[in-house]
Formats: sequence, C-alpha cells, structure tokens
Amino acid sequence: MSVRLPLFPLGTVLFPGLVLPLHIFEQRYRALVRHLLDLPADAPREFGVVAIRSGWEVGPTRPTGPAAGMPGALNVPEDAAGPGGSAERDSGAGRGAISLYDVGCTAELRQVTELPDGRFDLVTVGRRRFRMLDVDTDAEPYLTAQVEWLPEPAGTDEAADLLAPRVLAVFRQYLALIRQDSGEVTEQLPEDPTVLSHLVAATAALTLADRQRLLALPDTAARLRAELRLLNRESALLRAVRAVPVPLTELTQPGGPN
Repeated sequence: MSVRLPLFPLGTVLFPGLVLPLHIFEQRYRALVRHLLDLPADAPREFGVVAIRSGWEVGPTRPTGPAAGMPGALNVPEDAAGPGGSAERDSGAGRGAISLYDVGCTAELRQVTELPDGRFDLVTVGRRRFRMLDVDTDAEPYLTAQVEWLPEPAGTDEAADLLAPRVLAVFRQYLALIRQDSGEVTEQLPEDPTVLSHLVAATAALTLADRQRLLALPDTAARLRAELRLLNRESALLRAVRAVPVPLTELTQPGGPN
C-alpha cells in the first residue's frame, strides 16, 4: 500500500528516533507546515525527509523518474522545490538538475513555533522509513511523492542481539578517539539494537553516502554489521592520524624554499 507524502529534501540523512530541528522561511515550506497543522488531531503530522544525492534545489518543476544509471535515486530537473533551511536562497532561476535518494525517513512535528514574520521554528523526530515511487511537483507548492513504507522486522532478532554489544564496544572506543568527554556520553548510549543502530548511523563522522546506505539496509542486523566495519575503518584512520609525529597544522602549511 502506498501513500502520498509531502517532501523536504535536505543535505542530510534522517533516521528514526533522531531529533531534527528546522528553521522554515521559504513560502512553499511555510505552506507545508500550515498543511500539517490543519490536519485532524488524530492524523500523523509528518513529512518525508530525503537526502539530495547531487545538485541543488531551488524551485518546482517536473521530475524525470528513476535516474538513469543511478540506482536508488530519482532525478528532479532544474528548479526543483528547494530546502527552506537556515540561510536564504534564491528560489527563482534554475541551477541544474538534482538527484534525490529514493529512500528517506519521515519527520514528525513535535514542536512548532511561529515567528511574527510567518517563519517557523520546528522540532521534529524521525519516525519511519519509506521508498519513493514517484515525485509530483504539480499538486502542491512543495514536492510530494507516492511512497511505500519499508518494513521494520518485529520480534527478537538473534543476530542483532549478538552484534549490538560488539558495535557498542567499538563505538565507545571510537568516541574516546574523537571526544574529550566520551566517558559521560558513553554512559548514556542505548543498548536496544535498533535504537543503537540508528544512533551510530546518525552521529558517527560518516559521509552522506555511507549514512544513506545504512538507512536503506533492510534490517537492524544488516545495519549493525555494516556499522561495525565502518567504525573499525574510522577508528583505524583516527589512530593513524594520532600517530603522526608533528602537529596536524604543520601538515597543511606550505614548505619553505629550502
């Protein structure tokens, strides 16, 4: 079963359970927020957050469907409805085609503050994953998409239960390499395998492509298994950098004539 969902393309990946604050200033996204606020009290007030794979968005137009040669993406030609993020951007002339990843996560409104000039400050929380089937730019001022919900395996997952302690241990070591206050942070890490998998994916210093691959994986065990590899990779790189016998600032300075 598929549903129609408002879209908010961003240069980030949202995971279920993670908090995403947003500052809304563009008119099209003000309309999206008002649409959500006008829904019945028992209706879910959520919209789809999808990561931008390439290009940039600035105004509405027609999508081209699945991206040729780019699995897991949808192309939206120039002037696609742009993100109402933290800085003003021109919403007029097009700046080339963009490509959106086809797997995203809904953001549920938890707190809405309307400012005197009509802008909004939002606090949202990731809720459920979806896959886009098609994108429509004609129905509303903002992009909408026909989406299907991605199943979340229910019940006990023995593989995830075995992987979670290993990922937790490696993640604690990783945090100790990048944070001075890691002791306080690691005491608050979740033990639930699914919650842990989403937290690691959202907070480790990974590329957008790495995060997107983790979001699209079918279950918690697959996500934890991939995170174990990524955390070991990142930890090895951090240890190698720490082993450099000169300050990192000196490595970025050009050498003298001698």
